[in-house]
Amino acid sequence: MRRVVLFLLGLTIGCGRCGPAQGGARVPEVVPPARPRQVTVGYGAPETTAAQSVAIQRPFVERARSKGWEVLIANAEGDAQVQVGQIDYLLSRKVDAMVVVPVSSTAICSAVEKVRKAGVLFLTIDRGTIGCPVDLSILSENWLAGVQAGEAMVRLLAMRHGGSPAGAVLEFQGDLRQNVALQRGEGFHSVVDAYPAIRVIRRETRWDPSRVAAVARVEVTDPAIEGIYLHSDALGLPVLLPILKELGRLHPRGAPGHMIIVGVDGAAVALDGIRQGWVDQSSSQPLPDFALAADYAERLLGGESLEEGLVTKPGAPWSPARLHRSPTGWLLELATTSVTAENVDSPALWANQR
Repeated sequence: MRRVVLFLLGLTIGCGRCGPAQGGARVPEVVPPARPRQVTVGYGAPETTAAQSVAIQRPFVERARSKGWEVLIANAEGDAQVQVGQIDYLLSRKVDAMVVVPVSSTAICSAVEKVRKAGVLFLTIDRGTIGCPVDLSILSENWLAGVQAGEAMVRLLAMRHGGSPAGAVLEFQGDLRQNVALQRGEGFHSVVDAYPAIRVIRRETRWDPSRVAAVARVEVTDPAIEGIYLHSDALGLPVLLPILKELGRLHPRGAPGHMIIVGVDGAAVALDGIRQGWVDQSSSQPLPDFALAADYAERLLGGESLEEGLVTKPGAPWSPARLHRSPTGWLLELATTSVTAENVDSPALWANQR
């Protein structure tokens, strides 16, 4: 009898969450699963340009929102200290991850330290950091882009000077506070500096079209200038080409006096310039694929660890790329594509995907 009582008592306790049903039968109560908390991502844009807002920011935001995430956007308009303050604000909004295109690769480090101490993911795209590690950076292979531009410049100067590269080249540098500009310059000079007869005149423009215009009006009047290297054709060409025309130095490819123009970005204005004969080469960046940062953030938020190895994407001109550790954290560099008149209409180029 004691065993029967204990058995019945156990049934009663075990059905403490049971409810009545028709016919006196008792069924377990269905408890709905808790809804997962929505992920919130802070996005720090450096400025408002077509390349940044359309080709980089929009694909990332669309990818993040397709996952059901909320995206909070702040735009620094080219001010590094404003960006640091905006990151403080985004952190106060309890974001789960931060994805930033740094205005300054060094100034951003004070914000990186604070964000990571708070246990929040910090990723950069398009530009990396200098002096502080982040969880992941996804960049174009900017050194390679400079190499591609340098090889095109050397080849074209050699054709002009009977096989021996020579001449003066005007280099419109980007913002030397950023790893991007430094690498584009280093890659270019790793090629052209091997030819002593090539003289390079360097001018920093900080990605500012008005600075490009000011430099062009002074320097391009020198008839010794035979070539131009733009760290950003997206920002430089819209002001440079009209000035060359105004100064009587805009001639199509193959014509006497043609100014050799090479650069980095692969913007629509560069591809159109190649088609029209004004521009000779552009190293096209895979800008829309920086949206891969949303996929990696999702993996890291889910507790997944990254592993070194190849990253592939069918049809992508940068594929395969290598994910590896670097002094500034995990790094995924996507190869640039050297664009000339031979491949300017390739549908794989981001500026042809409008």
